[in-house]
Amino acid sequence: MSTAAPRATGQDHLWSVDEHLEDILDTVRPLEPIELQLLDAQGCLLVDDVTVPVSLPPFDNSSMDGYAVRVADVAGASEEFPAVLEVVGDVAAGQAELRTVGPGQAARIMTGAPLPPGAETVVPVEWTDGGLGEGPVTGMRARSLGPEGASGQVRVHRPAEARAHVRAKGSDVKAGDRALEAGTVLGPPQIALLAAIGRGTVRVRPRPRVVVLSTGSELVQPGEELGRGQIYDSNSFALTAAARDAGAIAYRVGAVADDAETLRTTIEDQLVRADLMVTTGGVSVGAYDVVKEALSHVGDQDVPGSGIEFRKIAMQPGKPQGFGSIGPDHTPLLALPGNPVSSYVSFELFVRPAIRTLMGLTDVHRPRTRATLTADEPLTSPKGRRQFLRGSYADGRVTPVGGAGSHLVAALAHADALIVVPEDVESVEPGAEVEVVLLG
Repeated sequence: MSTAAPRATGQDHLWSVDEHLEDILDTVRPLEPIELQLLDAQGCLLVDDVTVPVSLPPFDNSSMDGYAVRVADVAGASEEFPAVLEVVGDVAAGQAELRTVGPGQAARIMTGAPLPPGAETVVPVEWTDGGLGEGPVTGMRARSLGPEGASGQVRVHRPAEARAHVRAKGSDVKAGDRALEAGTVLGPPQIALLAAIGRGTVRVRPRPRVVVLSTGSELVQPGEELGRGQIYDSNSFALTAAARDAGAIAYRVGAVADDAETLRTTIEDQLVRADLMVTTGGVSVGAYDVVKEALSHVGDQDVPGSGIEFRKIAMQPGKPQGFGSIGPDHTPLLALPGNPVSSYVSFELFVRPAIRTLMGLTDVHRPRTRATLTADEPLTSPKGRRQFLRGSYADGRVTPVGGAGSHLVAALAHADALIVVPEDVESVEPGAEVEVVLLG
């Protein structure tokens, strides 16, 4: 949710990358916490500490398929002189009523089953004859095929120490322990732990809903036939996938033609399912830049504090940008350039941190490192304009992918880093150390 209008700085102000990002992050606020079912909470930020209501495991249980016995009864056992014990029954996982194991007795026990009274240790079935009266076996026969295995005698060929192959009650976590800290992002292991301690729901900051909308009358959906002057819409697919990768629930809207009223209507229709809106295209200075035409004054009348400001950012690619809020809930909207490389670089620099902020995360930025530049020629940038080039990073070295002015989607497909050329540097020579934003 947006809580402040963007700063008014005038149409001619050239924003730095850091200024634009700071304004976005000062405006966007984390979503309010809600209670969600476990699987719906995957990828979300935990709001409260979670304590363990019951120890795990809740009882002593076997970590092997075998026989629960008393230590003294198998002391000194060997293949030549096995310990012969009376089998008093089976102990299966989930079984409530347990037979007591007395001197000279054994209970056939399954992995995860509770250790029966009187038993002190577990010998794996591979250390026994499985009740067949022969040499060591490799496993048990299914109960339905050999019910007699729950009775008779078993020969144990090896001794076992006390508590061998026994998982003690509370050995994983104990009742009262803190299972998870507030601020934890819930992945599969955390979901498993919550389920294991009996939590069916959990209070989290939800994953933000992001609507991605591309503009341009020339855009055709993949799978359709191209006409003269048309291209396939790749931006909406790239940015929807990028939003999902950042942790959002992302919705892709098909390309909107270059008509201001149609665009306004489409955006208004999509607001009901948006915590953040992202548009691509139509933000520069051309006569057909429909996003700029449609949204420049959209918030002026009915909703105080809302509106979209279109800016020039001191960066290449991605100089034209738009940011503000729209609609009765002040939904943040970021308007990105339409060039595929420009829009993706803009997403990484501005939209991804906004999504991570909505999630309540404190570390919203991609990791950065220093690398040695491998290039055939210097990297150049107009002084005062930060440049971001696609690169391939490995083992402390980074190589540019595509030319400095390359607008091709293929340049993105083979890049796993952004090479940052500082604003005050006009040329970076091969072999120099550069800053790298890691995308993978």
